Formats: sequence, structure tokens, C-alpha cells
Amino acid sequence: MAELEENGQNQEVQSEIKEEQKVQPAAEKVATESADDNFDWDSFEADDMSLEGAKKEDLEKLYDETLSTISEKEVIDGTVIAMNKREVVINIGFKSDGIVSRNEFRYNPDLKVGDQVEVYVESQEDKKGQLVLSHKKARALRSWDRVNEALEKDEVIKGYIKCRTKGGMIVDVFGIEAFLPGSQIDVKPIRDYDVFVGKTMEFKVVKINPEFKNVVVSHKALIEAELEQQKKEIISKLEKGQVLEGTVKNITSYGVFIDLGGVDGLIHITDLSWGRVSHPEEIVQLDQKLNVVILDFDDEKKRIALGLKQLTSHPWDSLNQELKVGDIVKGKVVVMADYGAFVEIAAGVEGLIHVSEMSWSQHLRSAQDFLKVGDEVEATVLTLDRDERKMSLGIKQLKPDPWDNIEEKYPMGSKHSAKVRNFTNFGVFVEIEEGIDGLIHISDLSWTKKVKHPAEFTAIGEEIEVVVLEIDKENRRLSLGHKQLEENPWDVFETIFTVDSIHEGTIVDIFDKGAVIALPYGVEGFATPRHLVKEDGSQAKAEEKLQFKVIEFNKGAKRIILSHSRIFEDEKRSEEQTAKKEQVKAAETTKKNVKKLKDNLEKTTLGDISELAALKDQMEADEKKPRE
Repeated sequence: MAELEENGQNQEVQSEIKEEQKVQPAAEKVATESADDNFDWDSFEADDMSLEGAKKEDLEKLYDETLSTISEKEVIDGTVIAMNKREVVINIGFKSDGIVSRNEFRYNPDLKVGDQVEVYVESQEDKKGQLVLSHKKARALRSWDRVNEALEKDEVIKGYIKCRTKGGMIVDVFGIEAFLPGSQIDVKPIRDYDVFVGKTMEFKVVKINPEFKNVVVSHKALIEAELEQQKKEIISKLEKGQVLEGTVKNITSYGVFIDLGGVDGLIHITDLSWGRVSHPEEIVQLDQKLNVVILDFDDEKKRIALGLKQLTSHPWDSLNQELKVGDIVKGKVVVMADYGAFVEIAAGVEGLIHVSEMSWSQHLRSAQDFLKVGDEVEATVLTLDRDERKMSLGIKQLKPDPWDNIEEKYPMGSKHSAKVRNFTNFGVFVEIEEGIDGLIHISDLSWTKKVKHPAEFTAIGEEIEVVVLEIDKENRRLSLGHKQLEENPWDVFETIFTVDSIHEGTIVDIFDKGAVIALPYGVEGFATPRHLVKEDGSQAKAEEKLQFKVIEFNKGAKRIILSHSRIFEDEKRSEEQTAKKEQVKAAETTKKNVKKLKDNLEKTTLGDISELAALKDQMEADEKKPRE
């Protein structure tokens, strides 16, 4: 197709040349006729044409001087003398004109006859005798010099936008592909890049990287200077409170940028509406025209703060004047926090329901346990300050206070089922019903078990049976018990685990200060390390079953002190005491017998010798008995 177009272009040019040649013979004929009248035939016949020859040489010299001296592979300037949709005819002062494809001037749609252009001489004469020129190659050879010159002199240049690329556009500048960032196309954000493809625009060169042959251009830089002047003029005329018309230029999560006709202002999200706004898109749209009021501006930083809601009166000013504390209002939850919920009862009029006003319950909870954003609620007005534009609301007030008839509903000694809500080191917090909380002290959990922490006895969320022990209506507190559901077993234990009584026990836990021993009937006792020594001298170990003697029983403290070693120690001591008693008894008997003997010696006769010998034998026999 390119060859066909070129042939067609050549035919058109040749046809134009033929038209010119038709005119030339007639002109030559007239010139010949005029020359014949003045021709020196006598000299011609005499073969004396030296003078005419000299004139011919002068004419040839004069003709050569009218032609430019050109060389191939050279860049020169030419003049556009003709053009059509496909070709441009350029005169470079040579004996023939050159033809360049119109595509090479695509970047310059304003090209016209008489414009000076640069061309590269590829060939003075091709096979058809035609001068071959290239504008594209000429631009390429001079492009880097021109680009650098444009950067140094801050010149405005033209470029042709060829196509889109990541982050911007590719621009043909002097035959070089330059990069136009998306942010440098215009001062306004560009939403559709494709509309710029194929356009010729003015640019400024803003950056050149010779090493990588990269060129960055900007169209925005051209209009920023103009805008800067416009901004100064506009800002100089601004006044706080002034109302202007603007166009929505950009929407962000924090606000809206408004074009005021050459200068931008920002409406912060909080200044869009008196009511709560999650995102500015709920209020405005791109390219929307609207009136705004100037809240503040900074001449130096050229920042303009705008407002939209300020054009309407504050909703608090139009709030029903008859609204008072104690009234019931309806509203929608717009914001949630741990400490409460903000309820909008009218556009721009909000009240806070503190978490403590959501339930009669006293234990700590989060507001999210009761409400969520979007809930429609009824509430009672607790406080109302029109000057400060503040209001507090409550929803628990819509229900009767359960503490008003606490003595009737939960009398002392009554039994109830409660839910475990929380633990502390000293007890368990439970809820009998919404708003009625109570504490089970750790000492009131079990009669027999030593509870170190409530988590050992129950778990959060579980149901537990309780007895009301005490009511403190003023402080809204209930003292509860669990062990009181059963009779005190220590009254019975007092008769079983008497001091010095011996029972079988299992060592369940051993620590530095002693051991815990599980006894019959689910009761536990305690023994110090000294009382855990066995008869062979070894120490008792965990899980070992042994006999234990009760050495102390304290009903009030629910304490039983045990000893294993005391059993064999007491037996040994008892045996020693028995032996000692017998020795004492034998000594006393001997003493009595000796005295008796002395008394009888005085009365003894020769006839009593035999009786005395018998008595002696008896005494010796009595002395031997204890030793055996």
C-alpha cells in the first residue's frame, strides 16, 4: 500500500510538472523569436562566436549561483511550496524539489505553505531523477540538541501524543519518544487518558536523563504559571463568609476539593453536613456545581477552607423548644464507642447513651453488647443543654428499676439460680437477673474444700445455685452464698475427727510447708513435714496412704491438723512410760518388803530362820519379774 501511495504521489507531482512543461515551450518560442531578431547572423556565418560563447559561460555561472550547493547525508532547511493530504513538496534551492510524506508532519497539524522545515538529504537524485528528502531523519539528528536547548531556555515546544502507557502518555517530541506523566497532563485530575491520544499539544521539557535517553515533558507546567497569577488575584479578593459557586473537582475520604475558577478549596468532611457523614460521596458528586462559604484562607500557602453545611442554620437552633428532660425520643444509632452510643434524633442533633444508662446491671460491659450502628431506639432525655448543644439519653429508664422491690423479690435466705459473670481473687460475681448482681465470697463456696481461686470451683457463664445472705439496697449489692445450700458438715466432723483419733488418709499435695491429706467424708487435713516422717525415718510421698492422728481440730477455722509420725511416737512413749511405772512399782514393793524384814528381825527367833529364808527367796523372785 505504501508503494502504491508513493507511486500515486509521484504521478500527481509528475502531472503537475507536465503542466508546467506545457507552458514552458510557448515561453521558449517567444524568447527564441525575440532572440532571432537580435541574433548576429554575420558573425555566425563568419564563424566568429567567441563573444557569444563568453556570454554563455556567464549565463551558466549566473544560473549555478542561483542553485544551492547541497551534499547528501546533510540536514538543511527548506520551504514548503505545496502540500496535499499525502505529500508535502519542499524547495531547498536545488535544481529539483523534494517530496516528503505527510505522515512525517503528523505532530504538526498546523503545517502550511511557506513554513520553514528541516530536511535530511538522503539522495540528490534517485532512479527517477527525484530529490529524496526526509523530515523525520532530520528531526532525529537534531532532536537531542533541540531537547537540551528547550530545557535550558525553558522553551515551549510542540509534541504529538502517540499512545497511553503505564502512568501516563508517550509523546513524540522532535522525533524522540518522551514520557508525559499522568499528573503532568493537567492541573485537574484526569479520569480518561484516551481522549488525549492523537492530539498535538504544547509542552515544557522538565527532565532529561542522557544516560538512558529519557525525556520527561509536562503540559501542566505551562498552565501553572497562568493559574498562579489567577490564584493571587482570586485570593486577594477573598473574604471570610463570602459565598462562591464552585465545581466538585475531586473527592477523597477526608473531604471534597472545589474548583473556584482557577484556585482550589477544600470542604472537610465535617463541614459537609450537620449530620454524620461516613464518606463525602453521600453528599456530593464529581463535576457537581454548588455554593460554598469561605471559612478561612492562607495567603502564603494558598489554602482555602470551605464549608457547605454553614449555608444552612444549625439543627439545634430549630430543635423543638418544648423538648425537656424526661421526654422520650426516637433516634438512630450513628456511632458506637466502648463507652456508649451516639443517637441522632434529628439531622445534626445527637445524644449520647452512656453504657451505664443502657442497663440496670452494675458489672462492666461494652456498649456493643446492647446496640449497633443503624439500630432504631427509644430513649429518655436525661440532660439537655441547648447552649452547649449537648444531650444525654438513657434506655434503661424505660424499664422499672429491679432494686425498687428487691426485699420482696429476693428476701434474705431465699434460694435462686444465678449466672457466673466474673472472677476476683476474693470471690465470684454473679447475675441473678438483668440489673441484679451479687458476690459469692470465696469462703462461702464450699464447707469442706479449700478454694484458692474461684476458677477452681466454677467457670464464667455457668449457672450456680445461691442463697441470699445480705441485702445492701443503698449500694445495690447482694451478698450471696453457695455452701449455705447444705448444712454445715463441720458440726458432724467435730464428733468424728476428735483429737488423738486415728484415720486413714491419702497425701494429695506436698509443698514446702507441708502436705494436704484427703480424709473420709470429703474433708481435708494438713500435716507439716515433721509429721510426715515414717517409722523407718523416710519421708512420706504424694499419693501414699497412711494412718494419721488428729492433733488439732478447729471448727471455726475449718482446720484439721494431722500427724503420721505421732502415732508410733506416742506408742513408743506409752511403752516407755509403762515400763517406767512397773520399775517404780517394783522398787516400792522391794522397799516395803525390806522395811517389813527389818521390823521382823527384831522379833525373829531361831525357829523363824526357815521362814526368813523363804521370804528372801520370794523377794529375789519378785525382783527378777520386771527384768524379764
